[in-house]
Amino acid sequence: MSLQAATEARSDRPTLPPTGHIDEARAAVLRAANINPRTGLATDYLNHFNEAIMLLEMVPDMPECAEDFLTWTPLSYAEHFWASNFKARDLAIEAYELADPKIRSEFDKVANTMTSILTAVGSAMREARQDKTRATLAEQATGWVKPLVMLAGGIINGATEADVESIMSN
Repeated sequence: MSLQAATEARSDRPTLPPTGHIDEARAAVLRAANINPRTGLATDYLNHFNEAIMLLEMVPDMPECAEDFLTWTPLSYAEHFWASNFKARDLAIEAYELADPKIRSEFDKVANTMTSILTAVGSAMREARQDKTRATLAEQATGWVKPLVMLAGGIINGATEADVESIMSN
């Protein structure tokens, strides 16, 4: 059974149409859950990447934080919500699955890029033997990932291409 079919079988909440107009009541439910009704995406997922950034930012001053960063595990959007205490996690996953495929694809590309960078930096840190090398890796990764988190936030919040260009030029 597909996610949409399973969701439609539930009578306890309305479902999103796959694309197109969302009624105002459904939009209100999404907004109340901190899910953008226009995109079907929640900024809560960015906490997953912000956690890694926070740990990386601490590495230059506290080298032992590299070990904490190395415990960071990549999670997909759905995995993040399954593992979280987010009150509306089922709704967040459903809204993501039913989001406009173009928006979801653009968002997934950015999330996959952040995951690739953080995974590669983790591998390099495991190989590094000097704190200075780990600190340099942490600083570089932070410089690469922070703008991508901003870009992902723009996509979640329904930014236009002009908005995205503005974010990336900073």
